[in-house]
Amino acid sequence: MAERVIPVADHRYRSTLPAIPATLAAPTGELVDRLRRPLRDLRISVTDRCNFRCSYCMPREVFDKNYAFLPQPSLLSFEEIARMAGVFVAHGVGKLRLTGGEPLLRRDIERLVAMLAELRTVDGDAIDLTLTTNASLLAKKAASLKAAGLRRVTVSLDALDDAVFRRMNDADFPVAEVLRGIDAAERAGLGPIKINMVIKRGTNEHEIVPMARHFRGRDVALRFIEYMDVGASNGWRMDEVMPSAEVIAMLDDVFGLVRLPATAAGETAERWRYADAGIAGEVGTISSVTKAFCGDCNRARLSTEGKLFLCLFASAGHDLRGLLRGGASDAEISAAVGLVWNNRSDRYSELRSQPQAAPPSPSKRVEMHYIGG
Repeated sequence: MAERVIPVADHRYRSTLPAIPATLAAPTGELVDRLRRPLRDLRISVTDRCNFRCSYCMPREVFDKNYAFLPQPSLLSFEEIARMAGVFVAHGVGKLRLTGGEPLLRRDIERLVAMLAELRTVDGDAIDLTLTTNASLLAKKAASLKAAGLRRVTVSLDALDDAVFRRMNDADFPVAEVLRGIDAAERAGLGPIKINMVIKRGTNEHEIVPMARHFRGRDVALRFIEYMDVGASNGWRMDEVMPSAEVIAMLDDVFGLVRLPATAAGETAERWRYADAGIAGEVGTISSVTKAFCGDCNRARLSTEGKLFLCLFASAGHDLRGLLRGGASDAEISAAVGLVWNNRSDRYSELRSQPQAAPPSPSKRVEMHYIGG
């Protein structure tokens, strides 16, 4: 048998080449980890680049003009991404989310969307294909993304006040262009749209009520996200976290809210509707810091150059690109992925509050721009 050559992977983050089991068990669609959590959701980062420099993700003092992003040959091609996605779908994934960096910066992203839209779940259903974006290019691309097969978009928007928004994106980008992108996505049928707002105490908490007021009455799910300690570059401090309970209390005082049940297992957001009958829209919170949801986490993340991460707060990945470009078959890659997920026991957010079980050092954790949200 010819010797297999495995290309050297980029070692920006620690990674290992997954082992291929001696026996290649066929996927059953019911892959579970050590905590009996199934694999249902795959986040795919298509680029590590972004045109914003938000302080909680890509602070300009770190990601300046001299920062070395991944070279193009390191990135998975669209064909490689589609092939990997097919492996995960066979294991039971029903939702694919394209992310980044800013995914709309990836040239011809519509072609990848069209390729992924052809996939079917183990039950024969269409994949729930979504994309997270800062919406800076969404007005131009919403119609073509929908035509290619994208179902929904999630937009990151941290303030409505233009001065606050420009300070937070640190790229002098106007909020009006983001709002224009959201409007274009609504017209194209990429809904219900989700709006993600990261709350950083002392920076934008005064924008919570105006944000809700602006989108109240529209078919929009507004999500308030606790400022998280992802990576090591954002200078995260606990005193800058505004607990979700405070956010909901603030909104309830102004609008009146009614709690909604979860729509699916592993849902990260707690959700509320407006108390007034017939008012469209909802609000929700994602509370990774104060109310960990590790217990039913069913998400995996594939980096832009093909490393598999099992947690948003991971410190090391699994080099699937090494298998892919080293000549492994789909059956071999599938078996390797199955073994990796079977051995998964990640629960960083739960461990964060347990000092006796110290979570990974912040200096070793993967950065948000590289792994996606």
